[in-house]
Amino acid sequence: MIDPKVLREDPDRVRDSQVRRGADPATVDAALAADRARRESVAAFERLRAEQKAFGRTVQAAPKEDKPALVQQAKALSEQVKAAQAAADAAEQALDAAMRAIDNLVLPPVPSGGEDDYAVLSHVGEPRDLVGEGVVDAEGRVPDHLAVAEGLKAIDMRRGAKVSGSRFYFLTGVGARLELALLGLAMDTAVQAGLVPMVTPTLVRPDVMAGTGFLGAHADEVYRLEADDLYLVGTSEVALAGYHADEILDLSDGPLRYAGWSACYRREAGSHGKDTRGIIRVHQFHKVEMFTFCDEADAEAEHERMLALEEGMLQALGLPYRVIDVAAGDLGSSAARKLDCEAWLPSQERWLELTSTSNCTTFQARRLGVRVRGEDGTRPVATLNGTLATTRWLVALLENNQQADGSVLVPEALAARLGTDVLVPV
Repeated sequence: MIDPKVLREDPDRVRDSQVRRGADPATVDAALAADRARRESVAAFERLRAEQKAFGRTVQAAPKEDKPALVQQAKALSEQVKAAQAAADAAEQALDAAMRAIDNLVLPPVPSGGEDDYAVLSHVGEPRDLVGEGVVDAEGRVPDHLAVAEGLKAIDMRRGAKVSGSRFYFLTGVGARLELALLGLAMDTAVQAGLVPMVTPTLVRPDVMAGTGFLGAHADEVYRLEADDLYLVGTSEVALAGYHADEILDLSDGPLRYAGWSACYRREAGSHGKDTRGIIRVHQFHKVEMFTFCDEADAEAEHERMLALEEGMLQALGLPYRVIDVAAGDLGSSAARKLDCEAWLPSQERWLELTSTSNCTTFQARRLGVRVRGEDGTRPVATLNGTLATTRWLVALLENNQQADGSVLVPEALAARLGTDVLVPV
């Protein structure tokens, strides 16, 4: 959640952030009212509590014959104190709920607007002219990743649907090996950059899922196991964010950086009819996710560091891509700024998101109680996350590296792991 001090001292900044997101600025006024109500109820409780303590001393000092009547008054006062404490607790809960309704404060560089209002920061690499090279099917179209993969016997969608339903799949043969090679390269890249490798839980408790901001507007994307009251994660960001929950961190040697490898699950609610072919938008996939805990003053530099690692992976694989600054209205509730890397998708002649890196400032850490000790006591840390590789990358790799004979050239960065520099149709 946002800093309560900012809410009280600069509510217009919070309202402006909500407006830029396309969110309701009335949530700010509701939180201000809840904050006032909480402070008033706490003050009322403390006054009654002080009165109760003072009256207790009066009872003790009173003559014996006066005590029965005073005890009755003390009991009545005790009931008032209990009621005031309950009211203060309720006001605290109401304030917490009101604060959680406010999204993270958007950072100044973020473009205003919605999904289509992003800013393009850079282009790297040139897409191949596959049509000019003769890499086309019988209808004269560039084969998509699924057509290429089926020729290699790398993806089996039919049996995935038979076993688990729509949007499930099997990676088979070179498909499975290609994913393992890709994720292995990502993890090696992370380790070389000083990140601690982690294999994370994929089931988390509700407080951890809520703490990272995934049970808000997009809660319908999350799978829940009702019998166990656990959630399946859509990214290892969730488990990594909760790793240091309710802890005071030592950042004297710099940020704490992790790289989590996990299976990820998404319901893809509301995506009916979107990218239904192949593995672009599926219910289960694997991912290597970076996650950092750092001092808030270092967050911007850490964000650039994560982006550089993501770009390094894309460049190592020779994929043409662009970097965009996601508009405020397309940010998740936790992100103050998000930078996406999108690779070229030849079959659809569009850009496809492969990675994103988000600066969540202190929003998640406030919810999860992750702090650092300073001269004036403890303060929340900043959290950041970024994707180094995921199953979806196979889409871009297969399409951009396909040849007219149906084979696929293997980038040098993966060739040694696969033991070949070309994948041939079976």
